[in-house]
Amino acid sequence: MENFRTAFRNKRYIAHVSLLGTTQLHKRNPITIACWSMAFPGFGHLLLNKYLRGYALILWEMFINQKIHLNLAVVHTFNGQFQAARDALDPRFMSLYIPVYIFAIYDSYRTAVDLNKIYLLAQRENGRFNEFSIGALEVNYLDKRKPWLAALWSMGVPSVGQLYLHRIVLAAFILISTIVIVWQSNLILALHCMIIGDWSTASSVVDEQWVLYFPSFYYFTIYDAYTSTVENNKLFNDVLKRHLIDNYQPVGHPVTVGGK
Repeated sequence: MENFRTAFRNKRYIAHVSLLGTTQLHKRNPITIACWSMAFPGFGHLLLNKYLRGYALILWEMFINQKIHLNLAVVHTFNGQFQAARDALDPRFMSLYIPVYIFAIYDSYRTAVDLNKIYLLAQRENGRFNEFSIGALEVNYLDKRKPWLAALWSMGVPSVGQLYLHRIVLAAFILISTIVIVWQSNLILALHCMIIGDWSTASSVVDEQWVLYFPSFYYFTIYDAYTSTVENNKLFNDVLKRHLIDNYQPVGHPVTVGGK
């Protein structure tokens, strides 16, 4: 990377374009990030591009949830079957679930606040970063994409919206997780039975413990694909604007790009 070879390099960079994806800093609402962590621990960190921590929290949530049968207890509670909900829960692991859940919310909120400050500093430093990466297996570059199309692809198959944005590792993680959830929950078979009108069979074949993971994953991938595309387009406009100002701006004639 050129920015790491310079003698007077910047302390912070707004983005990094690699063969596996584009990682960038941008302002986020800490409350929104915390709410996604409430919906599913780890999602808030993925929105912050804190991938390793996000993956670890998601895997932990699924592991401990399976141990205590929390989703099954939630389903029974929604149906008013409170005794069945109490019977479904395994109290031996409850003390392990709550602290990590609270930590995921707190840490995602705190990290969002910190990254917003770092983003403002990086903007003022105006640090250059690589905008094009090519290798033997892949090529990645900054360009403009359609947010609605990213969301539409995610509606079709979770992870495809992330693949559209060239976020290879995240797309692979979401795709594998979705396959496991759909397979373990018998969701496709249940949907087939619902389509042909066999509601009793649909309710009997679906695994309630596993199927409750799916809505969180599904709506998160849509939200992440849309917002990431919007921010990717802003980054592209900023890079193009900087390039035009540095190389083509006539004296006394400010260049305007993307309505700025």
